[in-house]
Amino acid sequence: MKSSSYLYCSLLLGALTSLPANAETVVPLQGQSPEQVQQDIAACQSQAGSSTSTTSSSTQSGGRVRGAATGAVAGAAVAQVRGNRHEEVYDRVDDDVKQEYRQERAKDAAVAGAVVGGSRQRQERRQDRRTVEQASSTSSSAYTSCLQQRGYQVTP
Repeated sequence: MKSSSYLYCSLLLGALTSLPANAETVVPLQGQSPEQVQQDIAACQSQAGSSTSTTSSSTQSGGRVRGAATGAVAGAAVAQVRGNRHEEVYDRVDDDVKQEYRQERAKDAAVAGAVVGGSRQRQERRQDRRTVEQASSTSSSAYTSCLQQRGYQVTP
């Protein structure tokens, strides 16, 4: 009885440390020793980790700021182009009014750019999350399959 409770504790400890997100119970079906169980768990962890590519989140912060900066530049450029198109009217306008017009256009475009930049950043983060979840699921399946092939029953 003592050796079986030791084996169970060893298996439970191995399962808990093997995949932090998933607490699993690994039961040997072919009389494997506790040492063999630990070796097999380590080997399957390694195999599952190498069979899936780990992706780190590459989404950078500052999407709104970049979008606002891009929008401001675009808004100022559009204001300048519009002013050039209507030179005869634009030349009669005071320089301060021209500058205010360009600033207003740049501000409006910066607001729109911030909205677009924030939206793109959220989309990238959602995609990164889906990719990580898929990789985790694939890794877990590879780990379970590896242990089953070595003669273990794996239960969540």
